[in-house]
Amino acid sequence: MSKPKVIVSRRWPEEVERHMSDVFDVQLNEDDHIMSAEEMKAALKSADAFCPTVTDAVNADVLGVEGATVKIIGSNGVGFNHIDLDAAKAAGLCVTNTPEVLTDCTADIAMTLLLTVARRTGEGERHVRAGEWVGWRPTHMMGTKVTGKTIGLIGFGRIARAMAQRAHHGFGMKVLFHDPYPPSDEDAKALGAEACDSIDDVLARSDFVSIHCPGGKETYHLMNAEMIGKMKPGAFLINSARGDVIDPDALIAALKAGTIAGAGLDVFEGEPKVPEALIAMENVVLLPHLGSASLETRVAMGMRVVDNLTAFFDDKEPQDKLV
Repeated sequence: MSKPKVIVSRRWPEEVERHMSDVFDVQLNEDDHIMSAEEMKAALKSADAFCPTVTDAVNADVLGVEGATVKIIGSNGVGFNHIDLDAAKAAGLCVTNTPEVLTDCTADIAMTLLLTVARRTGEGERHVRAGEWVGWRPTHMMGTKVTGKTIGLIGFGRIARAMAQRAHHGFGMKVLFHDPYPPSDEDAKALGAEACDSIDDVLARSDFVSIHCPGGKETYHLMNAEMIGKMKPGAFLINSARGDVIDPDALIAALKAGTIAGAGLDVFEGEPKVPEALIAMENVVLLPHLGSASLETRVAMGMRVVDNLTAFFDDKEPQDKLV
């Protein structure tokens, strides 16, 4: 019996690519270029499975290609707002993602952003590398204390809860959160977390606001000028979730006006493009979407895709089926 043909949109860790080659008839992206819409359409017309990443726009136009043979979209990443799920469902496709395995590493990056912007460590390292440091002095490069402060989480899924664990048990922070589907009181208490009735309440009370909600229509530019204006003066905004949850123009305006003290961003609307205004600001920490970027996690993500595909082609329900 022939192996299912699988086309992968980008390079994956070598260990995963070797394993996929053993299990499937795989077409790899050898030069790791960004696939165009036409290339993705061609993939959908020549394979049994297509494996995009969270930066591939698998939209209605791509999914509506005539003569598609693909039966499953096995996306590498936890986010899925890059895939038009309605169009996929209409085309009779199964779509999967890779939750759980990247929880800890993404929470680590969120905490890194928080610490870096609060304590000005990125700025400090640039200062040393530039040969500008003239020695310790009491007023030099003072930042903001983290221990004991209040962190507000927008969303309280797996990654947010991992962030709450780090913030509360590691740094003695008071944790506030808002989520339309909150955990049990017992689970929240174990993380030192207090549920808030609204996002407004979280914003008004938090020294650090960390975004952990999904992307998509419902959360597009959730943090606009009005919402950012509800944050405490001197607060910091952290985003390791989806770039389009924040209106970049509103964020830039708030930072320039001193409405908030700073921001730590691992994701951006329209990435890899980053507004020049943000790049020029020292009170903003900018990372190139590193949330899941550890070898262990990226291998686990790829293997999770393989598990989902294997289940599907064995006529079983994939564990991470979205539609």
